[in-house]
Amino acid sequence: MTATAEVRRRRPPERNVPDGETLGGRLRHLKYKASPQQFFAELFEKRWMEPAIPLAMLIAVIVFFSIAAPGFASPANLLSSGAELAEIALVCLGMAVVMISGGIDLSVGSMFGLCNMVAILLITVGGVPVLPAILVTLVAGAILGATNGVIVAYLKARPFLTTLVTLIIFRGVLNLLDLNFSAKTATVFVTDPVWTWFGSGKVAGLPFSFVTLLVVLVLGHLVLSRSRLGWHITAVGASRRAARHAGIRVERVLLVSYVFAGVLCALAGIFYAARLSSASARVGEGLELNVLTAVILGGISLSGGKGTVWRAFIGAATISLLGKGLLLMNVGGEVLQTALAVVLIVAVGLDTKWGKNRGKAIQKTYVNPTLVEYGPLPDIRPGSGSPFEINDRLRGAEAIGHGEVEGPEDVIVDAQGRVYCGTRQGWIVRFSGPDLSQREIFARIGGHPLGLGFDHDGNLIVCVGGMGLYAVDPQGKHRKLSDETGRTWTRLRDDSRLRMADDLDITPDGKVYFSEATTRFDMADWILDGVEGRPNGRLVCYDPATGKTRTVLRDLVFPNGICSCHDGESLLIAQTWLCRILRYWHSGPNQGRLEVFMDNFPGYLDNINRASDGAYWVALNGMRSPAYDLAMRMPTFRRRMMKRIPRDEWLYPSMNHGCVVKVSEQGEVLETYWDPGGESHASITSMREHDGYLYVGGLENNRIGRIKLTGQETALSDVEHSARASTVG
Repeated sequence: MTATAEVRRRRPPERNVPDGETLGGRLRHLKYKASPQQFFAELFEKRWMEPAIPLAMLIAVIVFFSIAAPGFASPANLLSSGAELAEIALVCLGMAVVMISGGIDLSVGSMFGLCNMVAILLITVGGVPVLPAILVTLVAGAILGATNGVIVAYLKARPFLTTLVTLIIFRGVLNLLDLNFSAKTATVFVTDPVWTWFGSGKVAGLPFSFVTLLVVLVLGHLVLSRSRLGWHITAVGASRRAARHAGIRVERVLLVSYVFAGVLCALAGIFYAARLSSASARVGEGLELNVLTAVILGGISLSGGKGTVWRAFIGAATISLLGKGLLLMNVGGEVLQTALAVVLIVAVGLDTKWGKNRGKAIQKTYVNPTLVEYGPLPDIRPGSGSPFEINDRLRGAEAIGHGEVEGPEDVIVDAQGRVYCGTRQGWIVRFSGPDLSQREIFARIGGHPLGLGFDHDGNLIVCVGGMGLYAVDPQGKHRKLSDETGRTWTRLRDDSRLRMADDLDITPDGKVYFSEATTRFDMADWILDGVEGRPNGRLVCYDPATGKTRTVLRDLVFPNGICSCHDGESLLIAQTWLCRILRYWHSGPNQGRLEVFMDNFPGYLDNINRASDGAYWVALNGMRSPAYDLAMRMPTFRRRMMKRIPRDEWLYPSMNHGCVVKVSEQGEVLETYWDPGGESHASITSMREHDGYLYVGGLENNRIGRIKLTGQETALSDVEHSARASTVG
């Protein structure tokens, strides 16, 4: 049996199941475990769901005419429709790029017709071979587009008026050419195989023009979404002033956009000329209105800065197939224009509503609470006799770096007794000197450094929230180790990126095991994972020998603290929202085994670290309350809460009061350390034992606490522990 299979077989359920649970209780858990709401929230979040309304409209058009129009779905009609679609879609793509850059081009119909005429005249009147004639026509289209671009970009003319004037000029030139050469362009016969290929050639059964369109779509998508030019086009369309301040050459970007539109109009005109072997002054007349309708229907914003080539294609396909379907139903041109207007109004109205409410729908449904049941809340009152009862052992803790650090989530001590911590500014701060009063910024990483650990070579390994796993050498120079792991292909959402690497520890073989607390929420919204209570976290392993990162365990409920056990073969994993600790064997005879180590803590767990006497230190960063325990058993209540009241009034886990617990290797509570009222340590997220002292850190604290331990053996530093462990291993 493989290790993965062993984990699946032995893994306990990700909830705290009360003894004597009934069949009805199991069914209730199963009901809340299924999450169609989460599926739809993650589906709506996908960028390719933005054109959902235009795509639905296109599908509706295809289905309707396949039923109502005879011959619409026949192979012959689909092939001819593909060739016609390619021509209008190429023009739409040119218009889309111009509109994304913040402009508009009303002359696309005239450029299409004029380039169609130029191609025919070059071949028939000029006697130019087909291939050079095609290249010259493309250059002519680029010149026409450049004319618009120069006037708009460099002469600062308004795009609407500029292209309206050039529409008239280009159409006038076309009329003059038609007036003088109509007899020679009405019908032409070209026997060149290249011309025939452009007109009726097929690739894998598809018209060559349609295949060319697909190639242009892919290239256009890569340019707009993956290239600097595409980013500049979008930036200029969103805000020319901001783009100029960012150093973007706005005029050049606008010029390129209009040239691109001219070239695509020329390419479409060539395919049209080759398909029909004719040219006239009527070609492209009114096309600009259909093209503008198509790109708006596809969701290209008139204000610029928003849109994709695929959305333009969807709009073009809808308009083209709608026209073809009505033609097959013997509907006149007047009805066609009316139908186009109705479709445009309905589609744009629905798309606007979708665009405005899609974000709200995601916000309302993304956090999807599930059922979590706790055991009886342990009594922590003074004098209760409970192992968790409150004391004041942290109240007199010595303050290190008081007011000089913000949010030291984890602390660690090196072999020289210097104390390190991460801060909210993205720094690693080091305190040194006899009284640890000398503060220096050891490294500037960014993000929020969370878990810390020294490897066998003395490098400081750091989990950085929002960034991944990093290493800092003894000189303070940092480098990225990993920011991704294997994707879960059974999930809609891509979870390959490390969103919230939390805590880590290094095993005797040098591997770095670290937790990713949640794959669904960012660092700023980690508390929402507690409201949801779902198994969104995982245990990840980075192997420095291979440089590879792999996911070891999935579906963990906010795995937070990670600690390599004294046996060198297993790990302790703190699950914050379940208030329990798991034990996972990564090697040895029990490899792959996962079991509950301790359960039903009175608070929410954070980091875990080794104690010098074979025990473990556990941080509680907040305390449970009867009200929130009850809320966790009522997913429907939490869902209604999120929908009906503002977020700042939600019921949250209590994260402003905590303590440090020492537990034995057998999972028994040995002693606790409290700061009643949270006067010095309101939030405790970590603690580290070194040389008879316990150092305490907190995500919301402005200091590192230190208390003297009594009756303790001298603790190994993490560097010494790593060195000894590697020797043993």
